[in-house]
Amino acid sequence: MMNFSDNKPIYQQISDFICNQILDKKWAEGGRMPSVREIAVLMEVNPNTAMRAFQTLQDIGVVENRRGIGHFVAEGAYDAVLTMKRKEFIETDVPQFIKSMKRLGYNLDDIKGFA
Repeated sequence: MMNFSDNKPIYQQISDFICNQILDKKWAEGGRMPSVREIAVLMEVNPNTAMRAFQTLQDIGVVENRRGIGHFVAEGAYDAVLTMKRKEFIETDVPQFIKSMKRLGYNLDDIKGFA
């Protein structure tokens, strides 16, 4: 079961899980994905919620549905997900990180040794 947070809709968190599987190369381009029902059982969510995650990723070309066969990772999905996640990181995570750094009195020199 996945531990969902309150800051994002569940279907988006499932989409993030799927994208992470692609980025971690656990699900390869052209490879078959677990079914909507399998994801729903794994995540302990309603199949409609899982379907919304699949549809969202299908709409942006990361997932493709082959009628009667199932869902597959689309060709070019890795690069598309990487681009999308990099943009999200720069626009969301980095500003929050910098704000927290400043609030706690850190500067870039303080964190150079952690990389």
